[in-house]
Amino acid sequence: MTESRAGWNPYWFWAGVVVAIIALIYLFQAVLLPFVAGILLAYLLDPPVNRLTKLGLGRGWATLAVLLVFTILLAGVVLLVVPMLQQQITDLINKMPDLIAALRERFGGLLDLMRTRVSPQDMEKIQDAVGGHAGDILSMIPAFLGGLLTKGLALFNILSLIFITPIVAFYMMRDWPMIVATVDGWLPKRQAPTVRRLFVEMDQKLSGYIRGVSMICIILAVFYGTALSAVGLDFGLVVGLLAGLMAFIPFVGAIFGFVISVGLAFAQFSEWTPILLVAGIFLLGQAAEGNLLQPLLVGRQVNLHAVWIIFALLAGGAVFGFLGVLLAVPFAVIIAVLVRFAIEQYRESQLYLGESPPGS
Repeated sequence: MTESRAGWNPYWFWAGVVVAIIALIYLFQAVLLPFVAGILLAYLLDPPVNRLTKLGLGRGWATLAVLLVFTILLAGVVLLVVPMLQQQITDLINKMPDLIAALRERFGGLLDLMRTRVSPQDMEKIQDAVGGHAGDILSMIPAFLGGLLTKGLALFNILSLIFITPIVAFYMMRDWPMIVATVDGWLPKRQAPTVRRLFVEMDQKLSGYIRGVSMICIILAVFYGTALSAVGLDFGLVVGLLAGLMAFIPFVGAIFGFVISVGLAFAQFSEWTPILLVAGIFLLGQAAEGNLLQPLLVGRQVNLHAVWIIFALLAGGAVFGFLGVLLAVPFAVIIAVLVRFAIEQYRESQLYLGESPPGS
């Protein structure tokens, strides 16, 4: 009995647990979307539930109250914003040929100047290169979005998101303390303190990032949409909301909004003042995000590199579709915490310190 315990390696056990979780996600990815969405929703709404329970309200009633308030607010936003977005998107599609013609007319002089300064052969090469890369990029966007839709947002999953996600969120929030206590009782006795410490670190980083970035997306979406509409930019509401909601991918939302809105401004305005105002809105939004919103809402302690987040989101979307996008940040946080723990263990090891093992 003693030999079997001595030969048991906890690292192989935890590696097996990770492999089993990944295998289960792969096998059941077709039906996991509403459950993952429900768990993430419960994770976001758990703090107000805890506050209500501290005030003396039962956890079941506190969960029901928070979920009802969230549902009412979400329904109000959808009923208020969606009709305006639908109208602007329809108008944008209808006016797209006119906008492209206006941009060509606006920059026609620049193209003529390039033709006078560049030889016909070089100009043809530039046009072929730009056209080829632009075509590749434009073809990649629908393919990526189509992959997300076909892998993660089929009709069945959309219906299950609407009906199953709130149910999962309710039971997860209501039973969360019991779930935590049950899982804690399963931990190996000798490794339990270390595992608890890692779980606490994962929870702090994950909650800090998800809740903070969610608030940043909402704030930037409202700011961009309101500011662009106030400047008078056509379709400013839809571009601003999309740019703000895309802020969960570092830099992508700001770059997308800047390029699209400035292009629309060049097509719409003949003076430089509104064009510069449109560009300034995104420069101001990016400065506020980096210097105010990120430190205030996310915090430096989260310590997740932007490149790591971008890679995780793209990799998750490519492998599991929309489900992978939802799981990307939690997995990125888990991997980051485990890698830092492994580095700590390595720096305390004889391999790093260069010491000889005892008794050698």
